[in-house]
Amino acid sequence: MDKQTFWKLIDTARAEAAQDLVAERAAALLARLPEAEIAGAQQVLWDLLAESYRSPLWAAAYVINGGCSDDGFDYFRGWLLTQGQDAFEAALADPDSLALHPAVREAAREGLELADERALSIAWTAYETATGRELPADSFTISYPPLDPAWDFDFDDTEETATRLPRLSALFD
Repeated sequence: MDKQTFWKLIDTARAEAAQDLVAERAAALLARLPEAEIAGAQQVLWDLLAESYRSPLWAAAYVINGGCSDDGFDYFRGWLLTQGQDAFEAALADPDSLALHPAVREAAREGLELADERALSIAWTAYETATGRELPADSFTISYPPLDPAWDFDFDDTEETATRLPRLSALFD
């Protein structure tokens, strides 16, 4: 399993399921693949989560969800994965661009939280469905990079947040 195959899986799941069921659909589709590919998907997923482990994105999640714990940031990035490669990469390049995302705009209007814990277990669920066993712990590694010290400020500091994420701050003001 490589990133492109993983993103195609997410695209197919997005095309076939309602937004709140993308992770479940992706797991069902993945369960049809050979055992080794399913296990490999977990490493791809963790690599993407590591790639998105960035302070500016965490600040954006904090603004969008009205706060964001460690677990909350994981679940937000799970939601972001279910939005597909283009949305994921755009958010990494410029987290403030999330202010243009339709689901983010809806969240601002409706007071919704954007999080998908189930997305973190797409491969776990698929593996168990396909084999009846738990995904072997040695089939993936988790390694997060250090957070950017330039973004080491209190995300409750609305003035600083508005300077760094002006569109999101205005949307959620």
